[in-house]
Order: sequence, then C-alpha cells, then structure tokens
Amino acid sequence: MDQNTDHEKIYKLTGYSFKNRGLLMTALTHSSYASEHKLGYERNNERLEFIGDAYVDAVVGAELFAIMGKAREGVLSRCRADIVCEDSLADTALKMGLGELLYLGKGEEASGGRTKPSILADAFEALMGAIILDGGYEAGRAAILRLLADRIRLGAQGKLNKDFKTKLQEKLQETGGSIKIEYRMKSEKGPDHNKTFTVEVCVDDRVIGTGSGQSKARAEQAAAEDALSKGV
Repeated sequence: MDQNTDHEKIYKLTGYSFKNRGLLMTALTHSSYASEHKLGYERNNERLEFIGDAYVDAVVGAELFAIMGKAREGVLSRCRADIVCEDSLADTALKMGLGELLYLGKGEEASGGRTKPSILADAFEALMGAIILDGGYEAGRAAILRLLADRIRLGAQGKLNKDFKTKLQEKLQETGGSIKIEYRMKSEKGPDHNKTFTVEVCVDDRVIGTGSGQSKARAEQAAAEDALSKGV
C-alpha cells in the first residue's frame, strides 16, 4: 500500500489532513500485521482505539444531549449505544471503504478481515483517536460528526435500533391472529473461516424477505430488514 495514497483517501473521507503520517499509518495497522512484521505493540492501532473509543462516546453523547431537548438519561444512553455499537461503527467504516486501507497480516487477510465488524469498528475508533492526537479535540469532533451525522440523526429519532427481527414480529402482530414466522437457511458458501449464510424469512410458508451475512444471526437480521423494506 502507498502511504501518500492512504493519506489522500483519508482526507477525502474525513476532511482531515494528518500532519504526522506515521500516526495515520499506526491507526490503519492491525495487530496481526504488526506482529507479522515484528513492529511492536506500539505500532498497531489498539492503543489509538482506546483513545478513540472514549472520544467517540463523548462526542456522540454531547451531540445527542444538544439535539434531543429534555430526553431522560436512559433514552440518551440507549440512543448513544445504538450509534456507537460495533455493528454501527463497522457499517460506517465499511461504507467509507476503510477496510481496504488497513494493513492486515496474511491470516486476517485470508479470513476476510477487511469486512470483519470487530476489525472495522476498532479501526474507525483508532482513526478518530489518531485525528484527535494529531489535530486536537475539535478536529476529531468535526470528523466524528461528519462521519456519523446520519446515524446521530436517526438515533435521535429512535430509528437506528438494529433489531429488525423484533420490529418485523411487532409489525406482523399488528394484524392480529396467529402468525407463524420462520427463518430458513437457504445456503452456506465459502470456507469454514469465512462463510456467508443466506436466510429466508417466511410467514405461513410464504417467503417475505431474504438476507445474507457472515453469521446466521446477521443473515436473519438482514432477511427481516429486507421484509420490512418491502412494506410487510
């Protein structure tokens, strides 16, 4: 990978230009790559993730406090949790294309590490931590709000909860009567360490949605989301 290209891409994604490009390199370096190349623990992104985790929480929390009026603490906490959870940050990182910029060891590369939610979420937090260390709190705050703007808006409106299975069940139960909801495995593809599952959700044996994911649980959620998107 080319560090100058990485720098340009990160600038386009975040609006922030690193002064210390070594710090950016560290933010993009997974522990598997650092171990493989004998770089030492201080050269992987885990310590930056520690910083970013706290700041992302703080920035999102402050923004929700400002825009949600007199919402109670419990409501604010649930909204923040929806926004900063692993799935949410991983999805943001995936849409950014952050996975393609990561430095991974050969094992992680082979096992689909560039799309693993845990790796993507950690990398997002590490990148935010690096921006804060390089440019200060306001630079980090601006990047966080830029990248999470849509999720903060949806979270404040209570529309970010990812439990699509529960939402689908509640939606179908509005019609009353007895309804049989079933999730059926349609296919499994790929090696054991990097499988993709495809699931169909059925109501009274009628397929109403299909979804795929790297676990059965994620595939079921995707199938329920698909059914909801069709106005079931």
